[in-house]
Amino acid sequence: QVQLVESGGRSVEAGESLKLTCVASGFSLNDMGWFRQAPGKQREFVAGINQIGSTTYIDSVKGRFTISRDSNKATVWLEMNDLRPEDTAVYYCNRNNGGFFPWGQGTQVTVFS
Repeated sequence: QVQLVESGGRSVEAGESLKLTCVASGFSLNDMGWFRQAPGKQREFVAGINQIGSTTYIDSVKGRFTISRDSNKATVWLEMNDLRPEDTAVYYCNRNNGGFFPWGQGTQVTVFS
């Protein structure tokens, strides 16, 4: 059974850092991504990492966020620095191609100024 469990989110002040963790089970990690959904907005792609470690980011997080993975541990991380109020959202991880698995519960990140 596929399961994605995200953790590490909390409320922080603007400029602070957080590291989110996603633990996957029930499948072998392939291309993976972090996504987020802000209140009243659609879920959006934030960062992706493929099986050889190549990464992609949306423009608004480039230079601030870093995605990484350990396939042996079935874990994907998102390190977020210099957080801004506009980064406030529920963050999710999922497969980044071949269709999404059922979404996990996500982890809430709230950035206040």
